[in-house]
Amino acid sequence: GIIQGLTEFLPVSSSGHLEIGHNLLGIKNQNNLLFAVVVHSATVLSTMVIFRKDISKLITGLFSFKWNDETKYIAKLLISSIPVIIIGLIFQNDIKALFSGNLIFVGSMLIVTALLLLLSKFAKKKEKKVSFSHAVIIGIAQTLAVLPGISRSGATIATGLILGNHKEGIARFSFLMVLIPILGALFYSIINGELNYESQIGVLPLIIGFCSAFISGLIACKWMISLVKKGKLIYFAIYCFIIGLIAIFAA
Repeated sequence: GIIQGLTEFLPVSSSGHLEIGHNLLGIKNQNNLLFAVVVHSATVLSTMVIFRKDISKLITGLFSFKWNDETKYIAKLLISSIPVIIIGLIFQNDIKALFSGNLIFVGSMLIVTALLLLLSKFAKKKEKKVSFSHAVIIGIAQTLAVLPGISRSGATIATGLILGNHKEGIARFSFLMVLIPILGALFYSIINGELNYESQIGVLPLIIGFCSAFISGLIACKWMISLVKKGKLIYFAIYCFIIGLIAIFAA
């Protein structure tokens, strides 16, 4: 839960770290979907808590039924989610096959994340707002994060910075844009009966995982916003590169 909460927001790949965590703790990949859904739900809730004022403002603006700034922002969020939804639906089984504990693949993707973060370091500093075209490009960057080891927040924030978006603005957009695909994936799993409610995972571990992910998610989300504003992503690039190499050589 702590791994999920921290790495969902920090640009180090939650999926990659969960794969590494499964290997280190000797956890088999069977019956883990329910637990994954629970901890992801916790990080969604932590996102909603941190950005509750923004979400409230967006909802209020939406129900004014006008083409205002809030409605435009929601439209951009929806547009940004389209690429990952399409990829997720078409290549669902292929994506699941990647989560097999292959540390060489995970390590390689972590190094790719490091390179993306490094590129954002050298991007020209501008103060642009996220445009509709930027939303499409950032949404495409988000599709890379279906690969274990590619950081979703790292890919989207780095892409936004390379496009010249305002630091705090792209961090906010990155965290809000994930709500749609994650909630959609949760709903899809439920209606398709993919969750094994009779799994060997007990209620207490689920509760502990949820609370751990929620609390660590709150901390990581606030921390990440501060780090993006200060331009400290280079440290995470170094971290991802080192962990990626360790994962490759430990395989």
